[in-house]
Amino acid sequence: MIAEFRLPDLGEGLTEAEVVQWLVAPGDAVALNQTLAEVETAKAVVELPSPYEGTVSTLHAEAGETVAVGAPLIAFDVEGAEEASAAAAEPAAERAQPNLVGYGAAPTSSGRPARRQRRNRGAPAVVDTAVLEAAPHDATPSLAVDAVVERPRSTPPVRAHAKRLGVDLVLIAAEIGDRLITRSDVDAYAERIGARGGNEPLAATPAPSLFSAPSDDRERETRIPIRGVRKHTAAAMVQSAFTAPHVTVFHTVDVTATMELLARLREDREFSEQRIGPLAVVAKAVCLALGRAPGLNSRWDEAAGEIVQHHYVDLGIAAATDRGLIVPVIRDAEQLTLGGLSDAIKGLAATARAGKTSPAELAGGTFSISNIGVFGVDAGTPILPPGQSGILAVGAVRSQPWEYRGEIALRQLMTLSLSFDHRIVDGAEGAAFLKSVADLLEDPARAMLLT
Repeated sequence: MIAEFRLPDLGEGLTEAEVVQWLVAPGDAVALNQTLAEVETAKAVVELPSPYEGTVSTLHAEAGETVAVGAPLIAFDVEGAEEASAAAAEPAAERAQPNLVGYGAAPTSSGRPARRQRRNRGAPAVVDTAVLEAAPHDATPSLAVDAVVERPRSTPPVRAHAKRLGVDLVLIAAEIGDRLITRSDVDAYAERIGARGGNEPLAATPAPSLFSAPSDDRERETRIPIRGVRKHTAAAMVQSAFTAPHVTVFHTVDVTATMELLARLREDREFSEQRIGPLAVVAKAVCLALGRAPGLNSRWDEAAGEIVQHHYVDLGIAAATDRGLIVPVIRDAEQLTLGGLSDAIKGLAATARAGKTSPAELAGGTFSISNIGVFGVDAGTPILPPGQSGILAVGAVRSQPWEYRGEIALRQLMTLSLSFDHRIVDGAEGAAFLKSVADLLEDPARAMLLT
């Protein structure tokens, strides 16, 4: 009988998800908890496990299509599926659907979870690369379809990059064998076959002349669907900007002492491998300063008519990724040492770059930091993440002339930009918090008095 699987709530009350790619096709036999597809929510790319053991009957959505939570996603032909069929007839809200993808689905069969069998496990498939290069693009896939039966191993950002270039990862896997496909593999293959989005061959473009009119056949605009992280970020920023009255204050700080401390730590054998950077010091200073500025670590509860003060710091660190801006969270950051914060920040960054940040790691956050200095920017007006009353933008460190002990000297300077919710934080508290952070960066030894 036919059993329908509807898109479950993937966490945090998200209402929809985009199908990034299907890993099964109609007619495929699937095992319980076998990965069916990769879907992108407003926060992360997650793998969707199968709640059934059976044969794929119908895919209700194409790759790139957005599906609402509770809508049919895939149908299975399941033997003895009377119970599954009855469950499929119930409204989505009443059925027990897997709520957190990482924990898999509720079993509907006595079968044990199993991985798909890999053909020719002893050695990777061998394909004549000369034939691949010479064959037209519409003919090449048939040479490798039978050789590579398991989906190519790669990360979500690499798959997205390959999709943009119009490169089929199956063809790359046929050449390099059973190893993780990297971004450089995709770029090398794309350059070799001349692939550009949609498998269009690259063409030599003549250099534009100052005295010649632009070509008539050039594209005048590009339309990009608003979805995934970009859609979520836009909605959140609009909600924040038009709900919380923002105030931003700026302060330029002499961080020479901090930079000298970091240089000494890099020379110290005990700390040299950690490679502690300025952002970790700023994060430590923020955690210490929040202890004396409760308003900056609070949220406005409109429904309850209350201001909720947090006695912990779940520190959000804004990260720019191929999928857009995300803000993963360091839980209980106030309890970490400087080295612990440094390790946590690097771990978040590595996970974000690999596209493996989970929805749980993006949830919550009581205060955030945005490191705009990595882009060579000095200052800006950061927008509050919804539910937070403060965010600090950290500018680039620059050597500039500065007044120091009554004389002009070349010092290391950094500009801090603090935005806060004026419903919760008044100007005096915001300025005092920013000054506390600045004092700790100007003289890191002050931290000894606060710990």
